[in-house]
Amino acid sequence: MNRAKWLIVGVLAAGAVLTGCGTPAESAPEKPARVVPVQGTSLSRVVLTPKAAERVGLMTAPVQTLSTPGAGPASSTVPLAAVVYLADGTTWVYTVPEPLTYVRQSVTIAGVAGDVAVLKAGPAPGTQVVTVGAAELLGSEYGVAGGQ
Repeated sequence: MNRAKWLIVGVLAAGAVLTGCGTPAESAPEKPARVVPVQGTSLSRVVLTPKAAERVGLMTAPVQTLSTPGAGPASSTVPLAAVVYLADGTTWVYTVPEPLTYVRQSVTIAGVAGDVAVLKAGPAPGTQVVTVGAAELLGSEYGVAGGQ
């Protein structure tokens, strides 16, 4: 199955994975994900409960710098698994500005080497990006509901 089909499967599964993973309370149960607009942008923060993050199995890795002797300036890289593709063909990663908070950031991919995406533009080296669970975050951000 190609990467685009896997992304669609992951996004559709997002609601199913996150549905019902809040903890019961006397009143309404806590929602597993909150989507909070980032003021002044068209982006949103996805804030998960600890239980939701555990259930999704979120994993992160830092943006790395790849330097090849004699090949020009060093380039930033991310695991290819961190990259999500929107229907319009744009490429993104989810950054982690604070615990349990995820914000989509645009990336421009210069090339792919194995399981690594070499970036022309994107987050600074050292920035944590989501490598497992990005499709579920995208589904939460866009309000894709799972089976109930």
